[in-house]
Amino acid sequence: MNKGIKWGGVIVLVLLCLNCKKPGFSAQEKERILSQKGQIMRICTVDRQEDSLFLRQEALKLTDTELNSPYYSILKKGLLATVQDSSNPGVGIAAPQVGISRCLILVQRFDKAGEPFEAYINPEIVYYSPARITGREGCLSIPDTEGNVSRSETIVINYLEEMSGLERQDTVSGFTAVIFQHETDHLKGILFTDKMIPEQSPVN
Repeated sequence: MNKGIKWGGVIVLVLLCLNCKKPGFSAQEKERILSQKGQIMRICTVDRQEDSLFLRQEALKLTDTELNSPYYSILKKGLLATVQDSSNPGVGIAAPQVGISRCLILVQRFDKAGEPFEAYINPEIVYYSPARITGREGCLSIPDTEGNVSRSETIVINYLEEMSGLERQDTVSGFTAVIFQHETDHLKGILFTDKMIPEQSPVN
């Protein structure tokens, strides 16, 4: 085999591999997103084995291809409808909780006027304050379970701004910071029960 043929073959293989790894939602993910039509989505819960295993996976970062697709906007609408479901409301939700393994969360900003829900793309907490607060937490994916969890009082979070695609940074404190920590844990396959403080039995 001569060198020209050898290198030509390598180039073809590289191009084929790049094409195979072209980013985008999978066919199964597209089907799941479209089937919900931006309405309330089925939540993955730990009492179903398949869901439980899925919730333990690390989510993938959203790519430009996915963000510019119609599936992203439908997914975001579905997440908002789900977390605002009057029969089972929440204060935050992560895409893996509805079966889409992507780094997207919705957080209710109690620290802003009107307490809006806001979407955060590829969020990453880059600073956790040593000062901590302990409070009760629950989770849409873990029905009928609550417990105390210790979290940092203040965090600094990096994320992609939806409109510009530029990286932004925000400093958040208090209960809203707790929500951010809870939801970004979901993106790493971590559940709040992993961090729950064991409750002591009452002394007779």
